[in-house]
Amino acid sequence: MDANILIVEDDTAVRDAMHEFLQMSGYVSYIASNAEDALTMIDTHPIDVVITDIMLTGMNGLELTDRIKKNHDIDVIVMTGYSGDYSYEEAISKGASDFVFKPVRFEELLLRLRRVLKERRLTQEKAHMLERLKRLSITDGLTNLYNSRYFYSQLKGEVERSNRYNHSLSLLLLDIDNFKKYNDSYGHLEGDKVLVRLGKVIKSCLRAMDSAYRYGGEEFTVILPETEGAEAATVAERIRAAVEALEFEPIEGDLVKITISVGVTEYVRGEDVTVFVQRADKAMYKSKDKGRNQVSCIFPSNKST
Repeated sequence: MDANILIVEDDTAVRDAMHEFLQMSGYVSYIASNAEDALTMIDTHPIDVVITDIMLTGMNGLELTDRIKKNHDIDVIVMTGYSGDYSYEEAISKGASDFVFKPVRFEELLLRLRRVLKERRLTQEKAHMLERLKRLSITDGLTNLYNSRYFYSQLKGEVERSNRYNHSLSLLLLDIDNFKKYNDSYGHLEGDKVLVRLGKVIKSCLRAMDSAYRYGGEEFTVILPETEGAEAATVAERIRAAVEALEFEPIEGDLVKITISVGVTEYVRGEDVTVFVQRADKAMYKSKDKGRNQVSCIFPSNKST
């Protein structure tokens, strides 16, 4: 396994011998004679494991271990020739992954290093897998937007922040016009292509702090934190115009356009999340009733446009 190892040892003979042995064993090895140099090395090199003596000039090896574990994702193997002064438990409590006594037998050190690296790899793989599973659980598989379950979780969080800090909060609800007719005419595979492109267009019209979700079959929603209703309406119009400009070719030579109806509303301090969403839904259906391909707003003041 490829890995970068840092040896921290103030005995030149021991340090150089260990350095040579680890390089011969296939690892990239670095050396430092004290904790301060080791910390500098960690800041400038990609280190996976630090092998450090406890007895060092200045900061000792346990203090170094403590600093490393608090600030870096690096494993530490502690060495000591003073078994009576420092215990295994003390080293582990500082975050060390293993503890060996001096004089160190290099074969034993290699076995311990391999074990630490194997556990490190397994831990990283588990973390990556959990992150991937988490991402899949909150993501719509077709559009790569967030899914409706995550929408409600995030919206509740944004509502709480809006109430706590008195920040404005707006919501968009978008629906593709006559999408059933499109699917019936060209098939669901072509309909899926529309959904995918629409997801990309919506994301391209948003700020980093905004978030977009596939709410239902052909419905999408957008949470706009710290955004008043008038500004949200501008965002909605930008998305509507961008979608209207798209062209699809479900059949060769047959260019087709789609449109969306958008509802916009702003959060009323203290109101229930369900009421907030229902008002956006009502605004979206207002766009449908007015002929589709437009943006309608229902604001808290009951002033509608």
